[in-house]
Amino acid sequence: MSFKNLLGVSMLLGASLARDVPSNIRSFYNSIKSQGQCSSPLATGFYSEYNNDNSFSYCGDHLDDEQVIYITGNNGQFANMDIDCDGTQGSAADDGRCGNSGDTQSITSFADTVRGYGKGVRDLDANIHPYVVFGNVGSKAGFTEFNPQDHGVEPLSVMAVVCGDKLIYGVWGDENGDDGEKSVVGEASISLATACFGKSMNGNNGHDENDVLYIAFTGKDAVPGKNGAKWDAKNYDEFESSIQGLGDKLIQRIQG
Repeated sequence: MSFKNLLGVSMLLGASLARDVPSNIRSFYNSIKSQGQCSSPLATGFYSEYNNDNSFSYCGDHLDDEQVIYITGNNGQFANMDIDCDGTQGSAADDGRCGNSGDTQSITSFADTVRGYGKGVRDLDANIHPYVVFGNVGSKAGFTEFNPQDHGVEPLSVMAVVCGDKLIYGVWGDENGDDGEKSVVGEASISLATACFGKSMNGNNGHDENDVLYIAFTGKDAVPGKNGAKWDAKNYDEFESSIQGLGDKLIQRIQG
């Protein structure tokens, strides 16, 4: 392949890393921010960081009209982006940045479903699959729980993430457990975080500002399923581009 053609392919694969935020999503983001806080929280009492207040909620303000759930805090805050490295370990896509994570687990919440797709993939790979950690589970006293499935969000459904001036598509791939000090929100796989904020992201260094909007879509039509995504992708670009069509369709629900 000539250098010119190679460059063209590289630019095509990299295009998903710099997708502009569409006007309807930008308006939606700004509207939520100016509103200040969620009017119809589905669950509240979560932290974005341990040293923040516990004003963060899974918001249902637009559950009925636009069939979405998102995370928001008081005073127009959204959530931060901690780094998740759970799932398949040591693949060719692993560049070592997850190595200093102190809480990596070798399995994600929906590994059985991924394996059941029969694509030769045993679980999500944080270095390949842009997934969002959404929902809170656990039995520790004082921890707040939230199950998105109770409100129509399906496992491995496509999600949209607004981070800075970018729109990234991912899947709901993991849940927050009760292994930490408090019930927290705002976490994504290292591949998604890298698409948002670059290679400074690693297993122990995420994005601290509460300005990331995570949008989950309800309904089975948000699930790419066995053949609607390239689960056996070898890198982030290959997987994210495989769900772009569905993501583009889903964001049309949002009028802004």
